[in-house]
Amino acid sequence: MTETGRNTQSHGELLLGVMGDPIAQSKSPLMQGAALQALGLSGAYVPLHITPDKLGDAVQAIRTLGFRGVNVTIPHKVAVMEYLDRLDSSAVDVGAVNTIVNDKGILTGFNTDGIGYVRSLKAEAAPDLTGTRILVIGAGGAARGIVSALLKEQPALVLIANRNEERACQLADSFSSRGSIAGAGMDVVPGVLGSMDIVINTTSVGMYPHMEDMPIDPAGLHEGMIVSDLIYNPLHTRLLTESLKRGCTVHGGLGMFVYQGAYALEYWTGLEAPTAIMRQTIADCLGQVPGK
Repeated sequence: MTETGRNTQSHGELLLGVMGDPIAQSKSPLMQGAALQALGLSGAYVPLHITPDKLGDAVQAIRTLGFRGVNVTIPHKVAVMEYLDRLDSSAVDVGAVNTIVNDKGILTGFNTDGIGYVRSLKAEAAPDLTGTRILVIGAGGAARGIVSALLKEQPALVLIANRNEERACQLADSFSSRGSIAGAGMDVVPGVLGSMDIVINTTSVGMYPHMEDMPIDPAGLHEGMIVSDLIYNPLHTRLLTESLKRGCTVHGGLGMFVYQGAYALEYWTGLEAPTAIMRQTIADCLGQVPGK
């Protein structure tokens, strides 16, 4: 197995995975498995339940077992950085890693969350983000990637709101040279919601199985605004359902999930990812989720 990670772009059996805590709910193995099959590649993409205290050992195991690469999800996206040999500019810029590539034992961290999200948002809801006022709910690893990618689109303002106001302000400060950005506590949301063009939920509030929860009171949402939710399980969170009732354009997390996975697969294989098949695989699966 030690040779598995070598030259896997051209031949051999690919060993891939996703590490997180928890991980059983992840749809990445299903999606990436379908993608490997569509590309005619032999290999496996496996879920890896890694608790925070075992993260360093798990990263070393990528080398030992010959994984070509892994995705990294909650809660390891920031902590994993210290265990890697190299960081791509996408990871340095964001301050978080969601994809690791193993080149003959040299591990490089990338971040495909932000570029995957913005590609999806522009394709499905907002073709031009220039001059828009954007409210980002949450200040975790996912928010970092998204804020970084959003600022490249020249919005008029990005406001980060988080339960921990200090964390929101720290995240905003780290990007202060890149554009108009500010951090605040969740208490400001009702007062600013009316002036926003786009609202993006980057938190896990509303995720299956707690599908009745919402990160904000939808009362302040107004017709014509875009409401986006990174959650893809369920496909339509309660936040999106309530937004639709108020005449908003809604954007779910499926596209981001597909595109961030597609970019990762392209890093590992050097091949163009079959995004249509990846999207359909997840959509079909989520149609059967209890409560849907």
